[in-house]
Amino acid sequence: MDWFYKLLFLWVFIGFCTFLFLIFSKTIAPYGRHSNSEWGITIDNKWGWFWMELPALFLMPVIVLISPVEKNKIIILILSLWILHYFYRTILFPIKLNTKGKKMPLVIVISAFIFNLFNGFFVGYEIGNISQLDFGINTLIGLIIFFTGMYINRSSDDKLISLRKENKDYQIPQGGIFEYISCPNHFGEIVEWIGFAIIVFNFGAASFALWTSFNLIPRALNHHNWYINSFKEYPNKRRAVIPFIL
Repeated sequence: MDWFYKLLFLWVFIGFCTFLFLIFSKTIAPYGRHSNSEWGITIDNKWGWFWMELPALFLMPVIVLISPVEKNKIIILILSLWILHYFYRTILFPIKLNTKGKKMPLVIVISAFIFNLFNGFFVGYEIGNISQLDFGINTLIGLIIFFTGMYINRSSDDKLISLRKENKDYQIPQGGIFEYISCPNHFGEIVEWIGFAIIVFNFGAASFALWTSFNLIPRALNHHNWYINSFKEYPNKRRAVIPFIL
Protein backbone atom coordinates (compact mmCIF):
# COMPACT_ATOMS: atom_id res chain seq x y z
CA MET A 1 0.00 0.00 0.00
CA ASP A 2 2.97 2.31 -0.55
CA TRP A 3 1.02 4.23 -3.20
CA PHE A 4 -1.74 5.03 -0.70
CA TYR A 5 0.54 6.45 1.97
CA LYS A 6 2.59 8.39 -0.56
CA LEU A 7 -0.61 10.03 -1.80
CA LEU A 8 -1.78 10.59 1.76
CA PHE A 9 1.44 12.30 2.83
CA LEU A 10 1.30 14.42 -0.32
CA TRP A 11 -2.27 15.37 0.61
CA VAL A 12 -1.18 16.44 4.11
CA PHE A 13 1.73 18.42 2.63
CA ILE A 14 -0.70 20.22 0.29
CA GLY A 15 -2.87 20.99 3.30
CA PHE A 16 0.07 22.42 5.24
CA CYS A 17 1.11 24.57 2.28
CA THR A 18 -2.49 25.76 1.93
CA PHE A 19 -2.50 26.64 5.62
CA LEU A 20 0.71 28.67 5.31
CA PHE A 21 -0.62 30.44 2.22
CA LEU A 22 -3.88 31.39 3.94
CA ILE A 23 -2.06 32.63 7.04
CA PHE A 24 0.62 34.71 5.34
CA SER A 25 -1.39 35.96 2.36
CA LYS A 26 -4.35 36.83 4.62
CA THR A 27 -6.66 35.49 1.91
CA ILE A 28 -10.27 35.52 3.06
CA ALA A 29 -12.68 32.92 1.66
CA PRO A 30 -15.62 34.98 0.34
CA TYR A 31 -18.62 33.36 1.99
CA GLY A 32 -20.64 34.04 5.12
CA ARG A 33 -19.86 37.45 6.58
CA HIS A 34 -17.02 37.83 4.08
CA SER A 35 -19.24 37.40 1.01
CA ASN A 36 -18.47 39.46 -2.07
CA SER A 37 -19.07 39.29 -5.81
CA GLU A 38 -15.43 39.32 -6.88
CA TRP A 39 -15.07 35.53 -7.14
CA GLY A 40 -17.37 34.94 -10.10
CA ILE A 41 -20.62 33.00 -10.29
CA THR A 42 -22.52 32.61 -7.01
CA ILE A 43 -25.25 30.24 -5.84
CA ASP A 44 -27.67 30.23 -2.91
CA ASN A 45 -25.81 29.90 0.39
CA LYS A 46 -27.90 26.97 1.66
CA TRP A 47 -27.50 24.98 -1.56
CA GLY A 48 -23.79 25.79 -1.47
CA TRP A 49 -23.44 24.19 1.97
CA PHE A 50 -25.42 21.15 0.81
CA TRP A 51 -23.25 20.49 -2.26
CA MET A 52 -20.00 21.21 -0.39
CA GLU A 53 -20.67 18.57 2.27
CA LEU A 54 -22.53 15.97 0.19
CA PRO A 55 -19.46 13.97 -0.99
CA ALA A 56 -18.31 13.40 2.57
CA LEU A 57 -21.73 12.15 3.67
CA PHE A 58 -21.78 9.39 1.04
CA LEU A 59 -18.27 8.58 -0.17
CA MET A 60 -16.54 7.43 3.01
CA PRO A 61 -19.41 5.14 4.17
CA VAL A 62 -19.81 3.65 0.67
CA ILE A 63 -16.09 2.88 0.40
CA VAL A 64 -16.10 1.15 3.80
CA LEU A 65 -19.30 -0.79 3.12
CA ILE A 66 -18.04 -2.22 -0.20
CA SER A 67 -14.56 -2.94 1.17
CA PRO A 68 -13.44 -6.36 2.52
CA VAL A 69 -13.22 -5.22 6.16
CA GLU A 70 -15.49 -7.09 8.54
CA LYS A 71 -18.52 -4.92 9.38
CA ASN A 72 -18.16 -5.43 13.12
CA LYS A 73 -19.16 -3.20 16.04
CA ILE A 74 -16.17 -0.83 15.82
CA ILE A 75 -16.76 -0.28 12.10
CA ILE A 76 -20.45 0.39 12.72
CA LEU A 77 -19.51 2.85 15.48
CA ILE A 78 -17.09 4.72 13.21
CA LEU A 79 -19.59 4.90 10.36
CA SER A 80 -22.30 6.07 12.76
CA LEU A 81 -20.13 8.93 14.08
CA TRP A 82 -19.23 10.00 10.55
CA ILE A 83 -22.84 9.96 9.35
CA LEU A 84 -24.03 11.67 12.54
CA HIS A 85 -21.74 14.61 11.78
CA TYR A 86 -22.27 14.83 8.05
CA PHE A 87 -26.03 14.31 8.02
CA TYR A 88 -26.23 17.34 10.28
CA ARG A 89 -23.73 19.34 8.24
CA THR A 90 -25.19 18.41 4.83
CA ILE A 91 -28.94 18.33 5.51
CA LEU A 92 -29.87 19.95 8.82
CA PHE A 93 -27.38 22.82 9.03
CA PRO A 94 -28.37 24.41 5.69
CA ILE A 95 -32.04 24.17 6.69
CA LYS A 96 -31.33 25.93 9.99
CA LEU A 97 -29.32 28.75 8.43
CA ASN A 98 -31.00 32.14 8.66
CA THR A 99 -29.31 33.54 5.54
CA LYS A 100 -32.16 34.26 3.15
CA GLY A 101 -30.86 35.81 -0.05
CA LYS A 102 -27.17 35.21 0.76
CA LYS A 103 -24.93 33.87 -1.98
CA MET A 104 -21.74 31.83 -2.08
CA PRO A 105 -19.16 31.75 -4.90
CA LEU A 106 -19.39 28.59 -6.99
CA VAL A 107 -15.59 28.26 -6.91
CA ILE A 108 -15.75 27.85 -3.10
CA VAL A 109 -18.42 25.16 -3.44
CA ILE A 110 -16.37 23.26 -6.04
CA SER A 111 -13.19 23.53 -3.96
CA ALA A 112 -14.94 22.20 -0.86
CA PHE A 113 -16.62 19.44 -2.91
CA ILE A 114 -13.20 18.25 -4.12
CA PHE A 115 -11.72 18.62 -0.63
CA ASN A 116 -14.42 16.35 0.81
CA LEU A 117 -13.95 13.82 -1.99
CA PHE A 118 -10.26 13.44 -1.16
CA ASN A 119 -10.75 13.31 2.60
CA GLY A 120 -13.64 10.88 2.30
CA PHE A 121 -11.55 8.62 0.07
CA PHE A 122 -8.47 8.60 2.31
CA VAL A 123 -10.41 7.96 5.52
CA GLY A 124 -12.69 5.34 3.96
CA TYR A 125 -10.04 3.44 2.02
CA GLU A 126 -7.68 3.02 4.96
CA ILE A 127 -10.48 1.89 7.28
CA GLY A 128 -11.89 -0.52 4.72
CA ASN A 129 -8.71 -1.98 3.26
CA ILE A 130 -5.71 -1.47 5.54
CA SER A 131 -6.40 -0.79 9.23
CA GLN A 132 -7.04 -3.49 11.81
CA LEU A 133 -9.47 -1.79 14.17
CA ASP A 134 -10.77 -2.84 17.57
CA PHE A 135 -12.12 -1.32 20.78
CA GLY A 136 -9.58 0.01 23.27
CA ILE A 137 -8.93 2.83 25.72
CA ASN A 138 -8.46 5.09 22.69
CA THR A 139 -12.10 4.41 21.75
CA LEU A 140 -13.40 5.75 25.07
CA ILE A 141 -11.06 8.75 25.10
CA GLY A 142 -11.87 9.53 21.47
CA LEU A 143 -15.64 9.30 22.04
CA ILE A 144 -15.46 11.75 24.95
CA ILE A 145 -13.43 14.20 22.87
CA PHE A 146 -15.62 13.69 19.79
CA PHE A 147 -18.91 14.39 21.56
CA THR A 148 -17.41 17.29 23.51
CA GLY A 149 -16.35 18.85 20.23
CA MET A 150 -19.73 18.13 18.64
CA TYR A 151 -21.53 19.81 21.54
CA ILE A 152 -19.31 22.89 21.34
CA ASN A 153 -19.71 23.05 17.56
CA ARG A 154 -23.49 22.67 17.43
CA SER A 155 -24.34 24.81 20.45
CA SER A 156 -22.13 27.58 19.04
CA ASP A 157 -23.79 27.28 15.62
CA ASP A 158 -27.20 27.52 17.31
CA LYS A 159 -26.11 30.64 19.21
CA LEU A 160 -24.91 32.36 16.05
CA ILE A 161 -28.06 31.39 14.11
CA SER A 162 -30.29 32.66 16.94
CA LEU A 163 -28.51 36.02 16.90
CA ARG A 164 -29.22 36.33 13.19
CA LYS A 165 -32.89 35.56 13.82
CA GLU A 166 -33.09 38.32 16.43
CA ASN A 167 -31.36 40.91 14.29
CA LYS A 168 -30.44 41.00 10.60
CA ASP A 169 -27.13 42.68 11.45
CA TYR A 170 -24.20 40.81 12.93
CA GLN A 171 -23.78 41.10 16.69
CA ILE A 172 -21.16 40.22 19.28
CA PRO A 173 -21.99 36.73 20.61
CA GLN A 174 -21.93 36.47 24.38
CA GLY A 175 -21.86 33.69 26.94
CA GLY A 176 -20.26 30.30 27.29
CA ILE A 177 -17.09 29.64 25.38
CA PHE A 178 -17.75 32.77 23.30
CA GLU A 179 -16.32 34.64 26.29
CA TYR A 180 -12.93 33.10 25.50
CA ILE A 181 -12.80 32.72 21.71
CA SER A 182 -14.50 34.29 18.70
CA CYS A 183 -15.11 31.02 16.86
CA PRO A 184 -16.06 28.17 19.22
CA ASN A 185 -17.94 26.55 16.34
CA HIS A 186 -14.63 26.10 14.49
CA PHE A 187 -12.83 25.08 17.69
CA GLY A 188 -15.53 22.46 18.35
CA GLU A 189 -15.20 20.95 14.88
CA ILE A 190 -11.42 20.69 15.24
CA VAL A 191 -11.85 18.97 18.63
CA GLU A 192 -14.49 16.68 17.14
CA TRP A 193 -12.20 15.37 14.41
CA ILE A 194 -9.27 15.00 16.80
CA GLY A 195 -11.56 12.72 18.82
CA PHE A 196 -12.49 10.80 15.68
CA ALA A 197 -8.80 10.38 14.80
CA ILE A 198 -8.10 8.97 18.28
CA ILE A 199 -10.93 6.44 17.86
CA VAL A 200 -9.84 5.31 14.39
CA PHE A 201 -6.13 5.67 15.18
CA ASN A 202 -4.79 5.65 11.63
CA PHE A 203 -3.08 8.10 9.26
CA GLY A 204 -6.17 8.81 7.17
CA ALA A 205 -8.22 9.99 10.14
CA ALA A 206 -5.24 11.97 11.48
CA SER A 207 -4.83 13.66 8.09
CA PHE A 208 -8.48 14.69 8.18
CA ALA A 209 -8.04 16.23 11.65
CA LEU A 210 -4.99 18.11 10.36
CA TRP A 211 -6.82 19.31 7.24
CA THR A 212 -9.72 20.49 9.41
CA SER A 213 -7.25 22.58 11.42
CA PHE A 214 -5.48 23.84 8.30
CA ASN A 215 -8.81 25.05 6.95
CA LEU A 216 -10.58 26.38 10.04
CA ILE A 217 -7.77 28.13 11.93
CA PRO A 218 -7.19 30.73 9.16
CA ARG A 219 -10.98 31.09 8.82
CA ALA A 220 -11.29 31.73 12.55
CA LEU A 221 -8.49 34.30 12.47
CA ASN A 222 -10.31 36.13 9.67
CA HIS A 223 -13.54 36.10 11.70
CA HIS A 224 -11.71 37.34 14.79
CA ASN A 225 -10.14 40.25 12.91
CA TRP A 226 -13.53 41.06 11.37
CA TYR A 227 -15.10 41.30 14.82
CA ILE A 228 -12.28 43.55 16.07
CA ASN A 229 -12.61 45.85 13.05
CA SER A 230 -16.41 45.90 13.15
CA PHE A 231 -17.01 46.47 16.87
CA LYS A 232 -15.00 49.01 18.87
CA GLU A 233 -16.27 47.43 22.07
CA TYR A 234 -15.17 43.91 21.12
CA PRO A 235 -13.61 42.18 24.17
CA ASN A 236 -9.84 42.31 23.86
CA LYS A 237 -9.35 39.24 26.07
CA ARG A 238 -10.90 36.93 23.47
CA ARG A 239 -8.71 34.80 21.25
CA ALA A 240 -9.71 33.57 17.80
CA VAL A 241 -10.03 29.79 18.03
CA ILE A 242 -8.03 28.25 20.91
CA PRO A 243 -8.84 29.59 24.40
CA PHE A 244 -5.99 31.63 25.96
CA ILE A 245 -3.61 30.72 23.10
CA LEU A 246 -4.64 31.71 19.55
